[in-house]
Amino acid sequence: MITWRRHAERHRTDRIGWLRAAVLGANDGIVSTASLVVGVAAASTSPGNILLTGVAGLVAGAKSMAAGEYVSVHSQDDTEKADLSRERAELEADPAAEHRELTAIYLARRLEPALAQQVAEQLMHHDALGAHARDELGISDALSARPVQAALASAGSFAFGAALPLAVTALAPAQSLISWVSGTSIVFLAVLGAVAARAGGAGMLWWAHGGSPSGVPWRWRSPRVWGCCSVRSSDPRRSSAAAQASAAQGWV
Repeated sequence: MITWRRHAERHRTDRIGWLRAAVLGANDGIVSTASLVVGVAAASTSPGNILLTGVAGLVAGAKSMAAGEYVSVHSQDDTEKADLSRERAELEADPAAEHRELTAIYLARRLEPALAQQVAEQLMHHDALGAHARDELGISDALSARPVQAALASAGSFAFGAALPLAVTALAPAQSLISWVSGTSIVFLAVLGAVAARAGGAGMLWWAHGGSPSGVPWRWRSPRVWGCCSVRSSDPRRSSAAAQASAAQGWV
């Protein structure tokens, strides 16, 4: 008897839900609180009032982010549940049609007709609703909506992000408070981006892959190359000479 054993892999798609909410909350906490503090400080208010205003913004912002994130993600959850209920009813009413529909999905993925029909039959025999949810509707456990998780992650990260410029407000000298809050907020945002990239498994520095988000190093191109297709000659010798001349001038 053959025993199939999965090799160990470390994927991070299960973090997408809370990571997106956390990054959005922390980013909003830093930007909104720093802007609030700078705006109030520009009015020559006392340091105590500036700090108190920032704390009020932290509390209000955290509550707003939690409520907004919960409502928006809950609407996604409602839509997913409605689609699953509709799919469950269709499976009960006409399983043969649903089998043909699932087979067509696998045929579109370039499976052989016999194999596509067999895969659809096996998956529907094991878990018909799960197969249709995953392959027809695009709903999976890793990417499903979790309103409470998103709300807590958004509120907590907002409070953490807002606490950073508030800490600078409490420690920085009053004469240069605006400069300190503005400058450190940019640093905080940069650190947040690096931490978020690390948590998501991406590179922390944009130049780590040659300065390209896709991992392909940037190469300078002539405007003539970007503007239209390159002109090819029917003569191989002329094409080779043109390529060498373009390379010499840095066009390719």
